[in-house]
Amino acid sequence: MPQVQPNAPGTLRQLAIAMALTLPAFGSPLPVSAADTGEQNTAKPQSAALNFNIPAQPLVDALNAFIAVSDWQVGFPAGMAKDIRSSAVHGRYTPQQALQQLLTGSGLRYRLTGANTATLENAPQSQADTPVLTTMTVVGEAVKDVNDPYNEDYYISNTSTATKTDTPIMETPMSVQVIPKQILKDQQAIRIKDALKNVSGVFWATDPMYEGFQLRGFQTDGTTTVYRNGLRIRRAQHEVVNLEQLEVLKGPAAAIYGRIEPGGLINVVTKKPLDKPYYALEQQFGSYDLYRTTIDATGPINDDRSLLYRFDLAYQNNDLFIDKMDQERVFVAPSLSWKPSDRTEVNLNLEYQYDTRTSYTGLPVLGNRPVNVPVTRFYGFGTDNETSVFEKVLVGFDWSHQFNDDWKIQHRFHYYNLDYQINNSSFFPRPVNPLNQRTAVRNVSTRPIDDTDTVATSIDLTGKFELFGTRHRVLAGFDYFWETAESQGFFGAPAPAVYRPVVDIFNPVYGQVPLASAKDFNQFTTFNQSWYGTYFQDQITLFDKLHIMGGGRYDWAARSNGSASTAIETARNNETEVKDEAFSPRVGMVYQPWPWLSLYGNYVESLGGANTALASNGQPLSAETAQQHEVGFKTELFDKKLLTTVAFYELTKQNIATPDPINSRFSVSTGEARSRGIEVDVSGQVTDGLSLIASYAYTDAEITKDNQGNQGHKLWNVPRNSGSFWAKYSVQDPVLRGLNFGAGAYVVGEREGNNANDWQMPGYVRVDALIGYSLELGKSKVTAQLNVNNLLDKTIYETSAFNGYLTQPGAPRNFMGSIRLEF
Repeated sequence: MPQVQPNAPGTLRQLAIAMALTLPAFGSPLPVSAADTGEQNTAKPQSAALNFNIPAQPLVDALNAFIAVSDWQVGFPAGMAKDIRSSAVHGRYTPQQALQQLLTGSGLRYRLTGANTATLENAPQSQADTPVLTTMTVVGEAVKDVNDPYNEDYYISNTSTATKTDTPIMETPMSVQVIPKQILKDQQAIRIKDALKNVSGVFWATDPMYEGFQLRGFQTDGTTTVYRNGLRIRRAQHEVVNLEQLEVLKGPAAAIYGRIEPGGLINVVTKKPLDKPYYALEQQFGSYDLYRTTIDATGPINDDRSLLYRFDLAYQNNDLFIDKMDQERVFVAPSLSWKPSDRTEVNLNLEYQYDTRTSYTGLPVLGNRPVNVPVTRFYGFGTDNETSVFEKVLVGFDWSHQFNDDWKIQHRFHYYNLDYQINNSSFFPRPVNPLNQRTAVRNVSTRPIDDTDTVATSIDLTGKFELFGTRHRVLAGFDYFWETAESQGFFGAPAPAVYRPVVDIFNPVYGQVPLASAKDFNQFTTFNQSWYGTYFQDQITLFDKLHIMGGGRYDWAARSNGSASTAIETARNNETEVKDEAFSPRVGMVYQPWPWLSLYGNYVESLGGANTALASNGQPLSAETAQQHEVGFKTELFDKKLLTTVAFYELTKQNIATPDPINSRFSVSTGEARSRGIEVDVSGQVTDGLSLIASYAYTDAEITKDNQGNQGHKLWNVPRNSGSFWAKYSVQDPVLRGLNFGAGAYVVGEREGNNANDWQMPGYVRVDALIGYSLELGKSKVTAQLNVNNLLDKTIYETSAFNGYLTQPGAPRNFMGSIRLEF
């Protein structure tokens, strides 16, 4: 007779409540009460179970982390814990379970001396590796260490991006999604934009040279959206070989990160050195002559494991699906970790990346649609003059010190240099000639000098304490950001006809075009910005069910820019400066009626990006501002392995630059836009073999104030409906163990090509598939994998660019294979 698993009824009740909460979002209200779900019979002794996320580390540090979560007291004789490392504890446990797991393999055991107190003692020799078990009720199932290179989980329970503290997502009053490295492996995502398609409401929205994104309808240029380990990173194409996970915070993040576009923040979390040796070598190969080799090596340098290293390398060489285009990349990232004591850690890391690739701008627009030509069509000149070079160097440094069990300080710093050498002839067309509907003007662009330097640093003090029966986790911090950039070059308007050839869009002719020399340079620009801010935050827990967060930030920001058509010195002399000050508050609340369900809400104000336009008095415009209201709920189902987030939000952005009605050469900050919608994100594991990640976004984004006749228009590149679904199944049968396969679909609705709404990009459905096999060979693991992207070979237009004159196509059906050796 079939047996029902003990936790099945509870899971079904949880699913029923989660579905009841989700259905109203789609217009089908379904009231649910405790009587309807049978919830009155689900009482279980789970109140003592807590979420632990403690990595393997020196035992003293691990005990401090345990005490901070459990509020227990743990005593031991001086010197007993010296040179002893703990085991990792990740998952939902009672404090007894967590402490026992922490001590596994240490040669120590604990003895209870009170209700919430324990003392450590040496375990008998026969029990050194198997500590005495106390009677306990097991709650949930532990998950692997998030830094474990063999971790295959799709759901990471904790994140620090939203709060700058290590907080469970279920206790965070904002919508935040995490894409772990396993998803990148399964989908063979070699760009972060390939991974971000799994997150609701996030769209690639820039030209192919950079990585800028739209979040909740608001576009950025790549300079203010992407952060690296919590610090702002200048626009570039990010390498994924040293990426541990991507964390996406939805909505304004200015309250702890400073001026930023209000749609959200993408934080690239890099890999750290590990205290256990691990080596991986992967060779990828695919369509369009793609060859990509990556190396990942890490481990201890000395015997006591106080000094660790990691080295990541990637080399890639490939053509693109677009005619006459190719690229090459070299990337190296060494890093060191030093732990001079149980309470102190110092990390140093370096990144060097050298890219060469053919310049590309896109396909022109004819009428209200992209021109009907093959998406492989190249409209440049097809010569070596169109090769651009991008070189970046990043030096990062951070350290942390634990003063005692409750208080910690952490400092981060990086210096980042991005050097562009754009010696190319590019296609920057005016609109297609409306008379003959087949010709457009190509503009030659030469920018051999484009250099940017940035410095970013932050220092955070975090602490925990109790006050009048409430638990507090507090944050106080300060950060500073500085950037300077200069550019010299030539842009072909106005220019001699030789630099502005005409192209037949249906029959382009390739050929050599002369590059402009220095004497012809007509574009010199400078840009400088800096700001510093101080912020605070308090996360208060009452009754173990109510979590209240409040805080804010005060910013002092300055920026200046200059331009000239004659010399860089003239551009420097023409610089104008504008200063902004603002306070950005943030409040939020989470209520957990049951451990698996969180109801949350937040209100956030934001100091946005700096306007680069000038007013008629020659001064830059004031910065943009924004406000957001958001409510939603989160669930953890299937033994805390599957996370669901449903968010309802309204976000308004002001001070958008629009043309001055008296003199269109200048601007006024009268524009306003509003975005509101529903977002659903699901990720995790449903069964032992089935993992999935899915999303849906309904986004109603429109211009609410404008002086160009665009009021009431939709924001460009924002589909009203979009979604994704990806699932992977790993065969559990012993005979076929190691075989896995998966499939996914990505759906994007029709989008406007510009804010005038006079042309559209059609919607599309993209289907991807995976098959792979892993084989254990002693202590080594070999994995062979094949991915097929755009399986149905659909025509895809991903985004528009260059003032809405062009569109960026997506790749036709393509293949990616790989062989990976890990040991």
